[in-house]
Amino acid sequence: MLALVFDLVMASLLTSLFVHPVLQDTAAMQNYNLWSILVWAVITVLPVAFFGFTPGMAMTGVGVARLDGKSMVGLWRAVVRGALTFLLIPAAIRNVDGRSWLDRLTGTVVVRLR
Repeated sequence: MLALVFDLVMASLLTSLFVHPVLQDTAAMQNYNLWSILVWAVITVLPVAFFGFTPGMAMTGVGVARLDGKSMVGLWRAVVRGALTFLLIPAAIRNVDGRSWLDRLTGTVVVRLR
């Protein structure tokens, strides 16, 4: 959960570099939030697909690995994981071995890096 919060804050800060948030303007904030979601998707999907962790996961010492032992998680698994993480419920519900719905669906597991 801490890794997700870190990634969301990072996405918001990166978005603020390009889109100025105006708290009093609803339309501007909707635009800012949409861009922030897009930035979050990019910093979530691409690093997981190629490196096996997001910046938040790296900070908290966890990563994602495939159950079949291949080195890269892959783009389609990372996209599905990102989409289901966005919904929160599949990521929060776990079975007896600690794997979430999104891990079971994509054939991945969260592992400790340190």
